[in-house]
Amino acid sequence: MKDKEETISEIFQKVAELTPHISSGLLHRREYVGEENPSNEKQLEADVWANEFLKEEITSIEGVGQFASEEEQKITECGEGLSVTIDPLDGSSNIPTNNLVGTIVGVYDEKLPCKGRNLISAFYVVYGPLTTIMKAQNGRVNEYVIEEKSGDEVEIVLASEDIKIPEARVYGFGGNKNWTEDFRDFENDISRDYKLRYGGAFVGDINQTIHHGGLFAYPHRTDAPNGKYRLIFEANPVAFIIENAGGASTDRNKSILEVEASEIHQRVPFFAGDSELVEKVEDELG
Repeated sequence: MKDKEETISEIFQKVAELTPHISSGLLHRREYVGEENPSNEKQLEADVWANEFLKEEITSIEGVGQFASEEEQKITECGEGLSVTIDPLDGSSNIPTNNLVGTIVGVYDEKLPCKGRNLISAFYVVYGPLTTIMKAQNGRVNEYVIEEKSGDEVEIVLASEDIKIPEARVYGFGGNKNWTEDFRDFENDISRDYKLRYGGAFVGDINQTIHHGGLFAYPHRTDAPNGKYRLIFEANPVAFIIENAGGASTDRNKSILEVEASEIHQRVPFFAGDSELVEKVEDELG
């Protein structure tokens, strides 16, 4: 069997090679299909298509033992080795209005479901004016630009390496319709010192946090005490990237990566970014 580094490299390479196809494939798949995913969210045709596309490619990689997707109820057993999770099209509700979407991938060195501390690599794709990938592995975060070449070839260009989150400048908080009173007070305080940046796609909002510094949150709500984001597919991989970039994450009481995972589609309140602001979250909301 290949070693883990080789398997991770192949997963990353495969997803990078697929990004032009996923981006162009969204054009004719902008309609809802009348079904819901396991998280009770309406599925676009693009969600279903991207999931099947990525699943076929990733499960064929030697060294991948499990595959789990936000769009599927069950874990797929596909061999021996690492466990891979995907959110095939993060922010897919933005597709009909032509706003940012992305793909989130987590690579765990443990059977699912498990803690985020078992991640050994994570990355997300942003389909924007450029297609970029933010990847964390071995304590470093690098950003890559995907450039299309002739045929099906792509060039993976290293744009920035060993990224560290800069001094806080921005914040973005989701779920405002049903915030709790303590969180409304917290947001009011934060808004005095930082500029609001919120676009509604997790990868886009977290990318703002990494590049500009600050705090991103999708908190507990009056109608959803566990927040919105799926722990294994979204929160863990993004928290892993943030923490490897010198930031911090929390569910209000502890690092996202320390949250026990009891089920595959478990949700968790999510706060991540500047370490001092995350500490403020725990002090005031924990």
